[in-house]
Amino acid sequence: MQCKATNHQAIDFSQKPYDETLNLEESSTTLEVAKAATVRFQTHFEGHMEMYGDARLVAEYLDAHEEWFCRCARPMKVEPIEDNGYILTIGKFGAFGYEVEPKIAVVLQPPKDAIYKMNSIPVPDYQSPGYEVDYQASMELVEIPVDLSESGIAAAFRKKSISKLPSVITKVRWQLHMDVAVQFPKFIYKLPSSLIQKTGDRLLAQIVRQVSPRLTQKVQQDFHARFNLPLPPKNASDLQRISISQEEENMAA
Repeated sequence: MQCKATNHQAIDFSQKPYDETLNLEESSTTLEVAKAATVRFQTHFEGHMEMYGDARLVAEYLDAHEEWFCRCARPMKVEPIEDNGYILTIGKFGAFGYEVEPKIAVVLQPPKDAIYKMNSIPVPDYQSPGYEVDYQASMELVEIPVDLSESGIAAAFRKKSISKLPSVITKVRWQLHMDVAVQFPKFIYKLPSSLIQKTGDRLLAQIVRQVSPRLTQKVQQDFHARFNLPLPPKNASDLQRISISQEEENMAA
């Protein structure tokens, strides 16, 4: 598997999500410095995007990910590895004066029943500086009648000088789950544990909100340009953060 080399700079996510002065004093809610505990952060999202082709055409495109993944993942640094995998350098981010530039490896599993799964694996020949990332995502291709698509499809086809709408399009639905375990420097553990947890969860969600919509937009653009199809409007894609309780309800439904 090959990808063209890129020299794009990593995205900078180092902006602090809070501006207030931090209280470094010990308190009853402070983590013990001596324990140097690993702190876990997590976030869960679901979303969709419309592709103006039938499920067979969309699957054909997605299956050939070596042709589009590196290009669409920019400006992240991407390095292909064997067995449908890629190493991603996501970009710098941090808070409280502590900053990391995480690198993760993901594998795109072959589809089963129009469902695609992606999961993280250990990065080959790499020792992460105090963090571990567990990334799990699933994506499902669902054909829908064109009259159930989001508004704007007729205008998009007219703009492309195509008078006849397709009978069906494909709605790509996905869920994304990310769990990050961080071993902070000792000075971080002087902060209240609730502040560390809240800030980490918020920052993790912020990263997903910046990276995922950009990747979605680029995949949509790449697919529709390749097959000379009109580009869906912005309302034809969506991303929402979901709580653990919502996720459990969705799974039980």
